[in-house]
Amino acid sequence: MARSSENLAVLFADITDSTKLYSTLGDNAARVVVNACITLISDVVARCHGRIVKTIGDEAMCVFRRADDAVAAASEMQAVVDAKRPGKYHVQLHIGLHFGPVLVEDNDVYGDTVNAAAYLTAVAAAEQILTTESTERNLSPELKTTVRPVFKTVLKGSTEESTVYQVIWHKDVAALTDVNMRSHKSIPGDEGSLLVSYHNLKLRMDQGRPNLTIGRGENCDLVVHEKLASRKHVSIKLLRTHFYLLDHSLNGTFVTLESGDEVHVLRAELLLDGAGSISLGRSTREGGSEIITYARDRRSMYRV
Repeated sequence: MARSSENLAVLFADITDSTKLYSTLGDNAARVVVNACITLISDVVARCHGRIVKTIGDEAMCVFRRADDAVAAASEMQAVVDAKRPGKYHVQLHIGLHFGPVLVEDNDVYGDTVNAAAYLTAVAAAEQILTTESTERNLSPELKTTVRPVFKTVLKGSTEESTVYQVIWHKDVAALTDVNMRSHKSIPGDEGSLLVSYHNLKLRMDQGRPNLTIGRGENCDLVVHEKLASRKHVSIKLLRTHFYLLDHSLNGTFVTLESGDEVHVLRAELLLDGAGSISLGRSTREGGSEIITYARDRRSMYRV
């Protein structure tokens, strides 16, 4: 098993809101659109001297030896997909890329550089390309003119805040929103995945499992034995970098926070941060309740 370490630009190109694509067109037609889009992306990667590492559903993971090639490829991907409408559908991409050290093993790549690129992809809006200080430093003078600083964040593998750059690919720059350089705009970093535990069962929520349902119903991801729980009692969803609890029940969900405070959530949502416990249908202070615990995991939620 050959292993090596080298500096590469890692790029993820992801189709925006593919769930809506499948629900609108149906599985077969949506798959045609996704495949057509991946083909366009693959052609761009080849022209820009990169390679496709793998495709993950509606997302392509690519690597390039030069930051210039990665930025040029990202811009061309956006322009080509916007112009050609793969499968005769208006597809939008969101793209993240980062230049740095990676571990190469069996043609796949691993490490914090990969995690950072995946994180920026998740943070990027539709038709947006986000990258890092490291990428910007390694660009030629010509391509440095195509990026602008937009946010601050703490990337995985670092303890210091760094600048996130936007790659400008639209020809009509007049439509771009001006950046307020006087304000300090810090976006949430990758604070890790979420571990949800019930008795001996542990489930890890991240980009691979962004949704979790809990209740008495056998079709739930986590089935509980609590008479006061509804069949589909509560769900937890990942939205960009945060996890939210959404109550769907008759009796509500009681969440004990890390501070010790208990919050009753009824047909509403609550941000899950740090660690705590969840009780369905009754307060933990009443006793006899089935306790579910949750805690943020330091492992990257964007690990691929």
